[in-house]
Amino acid sequence: MATDGHLQRPGLVMKNYKRELIILPILLIGVFAVFAFFGQAYTLRMLAEAACYALLALGLTIQWGYAGLFNAGIMGLIAIGGFMTVLFSFPVNEAFWNSRGPVELGWLAVRLAIICLIVFAVSQCHRLGIPKKLRTTATVVTALIGFLLFNDALQPVARLIEREAGFIGGFGLPVFVGWIFGGLAAGCVAYGIGKICLGLRSDYLAIATLGIAEIIKAILKNADWLTRGTLTVSPLPWPVPTPNELGFVTARAAYLSVIAIMIAIVFIGVQRAYHAPWGRMMKAIRDNEISAAAMGKDINFRRLEIFVLGSALIGIGGAALITFSRIFDPAGMHPLHHTFLIWVMVIIGGAGSNAGAIFGAVGVYIIWIMSEPLALLVFDFFGPYLATVFQLESTDDLTNRALQMRVFVIGLTITLALRYMPQGLIPERSRKF
Repeated sequence: MATDGHLQRPGLVMKNYKRELIILPILLIGVFAVFAFFGQAYTLRMLAEAACYALLALGLTIQWGYAGLFNAGIMGLIAIGGFMTVLFSFPVNEAFWNSRGPVELGWLAVRLAIICLIVFAVSQCHRLGIPKKLRTTATVVTALIGFLLFNDALQPVARLIEREAGFIGGFGLPVFVGWIFGGLAAGCVAYGIGKICLGLRSDYLAIATLGIAEIIKAILKNADWLTRGTLTVSPLPWPVPTPNELGFVTARAAYLSVIAIMIAIVFIGVQRAYHAPWGRMMKAIRDNEISAAAMGKDINFRRLEIFVLGSALIGIGGAALITFSRIFDPAGMHPLHHTFLIWVMVIIGGAGSNAGAIFGAVGVYIIWIMSEPLALLVFDFFGPYLATVFQLESTDDLTNRALQMRVFVIGLTITLALRYMPQGLIPERSRKF
């Protein structure tokens, strides 16, 4: 059949997708094994969470696989997506709207707008002939002073809201609105990060994004008036009827269906973009940015573009993941679960491969979630023997360490994958012209 101006033999199609045809039955066997031992409700929960992680993996694949951008701040983008879901979709807090809080927050927003205008004006002072180094210093100092003034004005307002209403609550809008704004907010934050950090080398970019993610987590964790902090916000509404209305099996199946439709839409979109001239341009920038710049491509703009796009998708995936858990807990955000694990999914699936990101997300999450019960099974069976060999006083010492086996198993998995499949389960495919 003809594709993009060249002929492709029918037998070559089957050869190209041989890996998918092998991996898919293996994943299905794993899913059926979980279903046989743990039941339908547990299996649907696992698949729904794995589908949310697949959205996150697709967002990271866009950044790392398409443009080679090392984003270690995934946790912060997930937290932003979850917070925007709380802000827009959580039920309205009448106590807040009946208090002085909205008026005080309005005046605070006016002050913030004035501070931002002043900082922007200072950042443009080079147009008056002021040296750029002096302009940068003046901008940083002005921004710091503005932050201190804003924070000083925020404290009494925060105490007022906490005393009279607990926290601001949400707007009570449909859940999909919260997800959309979660993606938009994550994209806006990524734009600010990218304007500052995308000029750094990949290792420095990773350090910068990791630090910014921790800052975002700290802000959400300590802003009790905004997010209830460590008290958490729950139960979050679902885009489908909740388990209280339909039961665990039907509700989780409906939620999984919604996420599966989103994955299909995103997958088709990113696949078309990947094989379009835009995708080939991004790969050219990734592989040899000097040659791409010589061809007239704006390297910095294109990197910023794809960094924002991937972050927006991560924000939507994070919002869907936190919504499924029905609880927003900033203190529960951990780099191991919300950054490292997603990187493992992308690396094992295959960097630059959209199908690999989905297969990797589902496969790695099955391994991650099943490591603890399998470790418990092994410890229960071999516990007395292992306790004798390692001279342990009680087999409970082994049982208590079952949860820690997740990290060991994931580490072993990624080691074996990098040793025997360094390009991932489904490597990136380049079209031949």
